[in-house]
Amino acid sequence: MKSINGAKSISIHKPSVQEKLFFFISGIVTSVPLTFFVNIFTDSLCVTLPFLYAQICSIVIFTPFIEEFAKAYPLFYRHGESERSLFVLGFLVGFGFGLAEFLLYVFVYNQLWFVRIPGIFFHAASTSIVAYGIRTNRSWQFFLVAVGLHFAINFAALFTFFWWITSVALFIVFYVSWYLNKITIEAEKLLTSNANG
Repeated sequence: MKSINGAKSISIHKPSVQEKLFFFISGIVTSVPLTFFVNIFTDSLCVTLPFLYAQICSIVIFTPFIEEFAKAYPLFYRHGESERSLFVLGFLVGFGFGLAEFLLYVFVYNQLWFVRIPGIFFHAASTSIVAYGIRTNRSWQFFLVAVGLHFAINFAALFTFFWWITSVALFIVFYVSWYLNKITIEAEKLLTSNANG
């Protein structure tokens, strides 16, 4: 905290390249294993159901909650971040998670690479949305938005007849992330001009 003409002002923290790299890697190293660990537990809860219902229980219901929480987990204890810096760090965590998931699905589960590319950016955008919620003290509201969109995408993936839901959900998550990105840029400009003014 600095003092300008007797008034206190807060310095704006801008994450360094090393911090950004750390959060990108934490999306891979922390969020992916946490997701797999919790999925093993939730899959065991669903295994007693008939196959289709077990798939709905695991993939459509539990997975969105687990993945959105696991991706946001590295962000919960970042205090003193501006809306912009936490938004960017959230995007990087989600991007790391999405990239790891992409590599897993393409090289381990032999899925087509071009089908999995939107998932990389979905995870980056949805985590940036949750990060914005964390920074603005509305964690649950923004977390549930991300979970709802994730739910819609997983539902459409399981029931391919509803493929168009994926397109709508992707458009919404990309638009909301883009919109919040604009808000955080404006907030950062305002903070900077107030700190310099």
